[in-house]
Amino acid sequence: MPLLPTEFADLERFADWVLPTEPQRYAQRLASTMPEMQEFYDIAFPRLEDAIAYCDKFPLDDLPEDARALLHLMQSLVNVSFPVEVWKQARVPDSGAAMVHLIREPVV
Repeated sequence: MPLLPTEFADLERFADWVLPTEPQRYAQRLASTMPEMQEFYDIAFPRLEDAIAYCDKFPLDDLPEDARALLHLMQSLVNVSFPVEVWKQARVPDSGAAMVHLIREPVV
C-alpha cells in the first residue's frame, strides 16, 4: 500500500525518511551516508514546491495520512539540506559533542 499520494509515487523509495519528529529525522541523517542523502536530496528537492502545494490543499490540523507522510518526508529533506548543500557531512562541522535537544516541536 502506498504511503505517499499517488502524485509522489516516485518518492516512495525514500519512505525511511517519513519520520514524524525532529529527533528521528536527525538520527536518520546521522545513520545515512552522504551518497544516500545526496540521492534523496537530488530527487526530492525538485518536488518540494509541488509537495507544499499539495499539502496546502488541506488544513494543517486535518491532513490526510498520505499528505502527512509527504509533509514529514519534506521535513526530512530540509534536515538533509545543510549537510548536502554546505557541510558535505552529516554532522555540523566543529560542533564536537554538542547537541541541542528539542523540548517542544510543532504537532502535525
